[in-house]
Amino acid sequence: MRLVQTLVPEGKHDVVVEALEEADVDYAMADETSRSDYSDIVFVPADADDVETILEALRDIGVERAGYTMVSEVETIASERFERQQDAGDEQGGDERISRDELRTKARNLSRSTPNYLAFTIISAVVATAGLLEDSASIVVGSMVIAPLIGPAMASCVGTVINDDDLFWEGIRSQAIGVVLAVGASTAFAFVYRLGVRPELDLLLLGQVAERAHPGILALAVALGAGAAGALSLTSGADEALVGVMIAVALMPPAASVGLGVAYTDWVLAVGASILVAVNLLSINAAGIVTFWTKRYRPSHWYDEARARRATFERFAAFVVAILILTSFLAVASQEARANAAFESTVEDIADEVVDGDVRSVTVHYDPDFVSPTPASVVVHADAERNGVAESLRQTILDRTGHDIDITVVYETTESAE
Repeated sequence: MRLVQTLVPEGKHDVVVEALEEADVDYAMADETSRSDYSDIVFVPADADDVETILEALRDIGVERAGYTMVSEVETIASERFERQQDAGDEQGGDERISRDELRTKARNLSRSTPNYLAFTIISAVVATAGLLEDSASIVVGSMVIAPLIGPAMASCVGTVINDDDLFWEGIRSQAIGVVLAVGASTAFAFVYRLGVRPELDLLLLGQVAERAHPGILALAVALGAGAAGALSLTSGADEALVGVMIAVALMPPAASVGLGVAYTDWVLAVGASILVAVNLLSINAAGIVTFWTKRYRPSHWYDEARARRATFERFAAFVVAILILTSFLAVASQEARANAAFESTVEDIADEVVDGDVRSVTVHYDPDFVSPTPASVVVHADAERNGVAESLRQTILDRTGHDIDITVVYETTESAE
């Protein structure tokens, strides 16, 4: 619910009354007595869905040029009359969206690279890096809660659909600053950790890190869902903080992974995570643009609307082309991951056939690659010793899969006393 308050300029009393009557809204009007250039103060209680219609009516008669119109959120309106109006609006199928002016104001406030924005980004990046090094999902999730990345992404989308170039470029600039700052903070923290704690560390042995080194095509779905959810939260007037966690999921851990890769000179991780950051960032913006456009946010004048339509199409097309190019890496990684899973299954079957006795475990080790890991060796743990098993496994795996890899068979014996 909203309260629209308007300072009516001198000479506009009659046309304001006529506009409000035509809009069929309840209102109250009082004389303005501060000896200013305003004759009246108008109070209009309204549903969030109706605010844009009221503002358009006031804008058409020139109140915006010479007066002031303020929209504030209201917790409760105790009025049976207003409740009946709300029920009637619900029956007609309200769009559940805030006005264009409210949306622009929220997006502008969220887009600025304030000191708090920079500080929260640095803290979030450091916490995410610590979580990756600890291989702790809970710490990584905690870093996402404080990441302020939803604002700039949504600002660039809003600026596109309402033809506000300043807002669009402010959002793009803040996104770039946020990502660069996150990578820089992560790199610095990881470098200090490497010097003081762990000079040597195989990052790809950490589960939270490995999944960002060779991301699959499903990462695209996460980013698109985050962008759409962020836009919907902004248009409905809901608290965007919780949805911001979803956007941080797509950006903060990959950015921290890039920093880890740079600090430990693991360029496979750095390149893979960088591709993931770029795909997610572009996908969030593309999904946000589509969502805002679908919610029918447009400029108020037809000429600006034509320009906004052209800018929306051009920017969305640019995002999609870039996403398709980068997603080809994700598609290859997904295909290779599928092939590796099939290879592991085949190796397990071969081990059961060739090895005498029980096979306790089969482990496939991989060599890192810029696209996806490739099988390098297999370690089989068995409990019955027989000569020539390793060579038989190697040859059978080569015949069935085409991979000629190193085989190690470990025989285990146990002894117990009761």
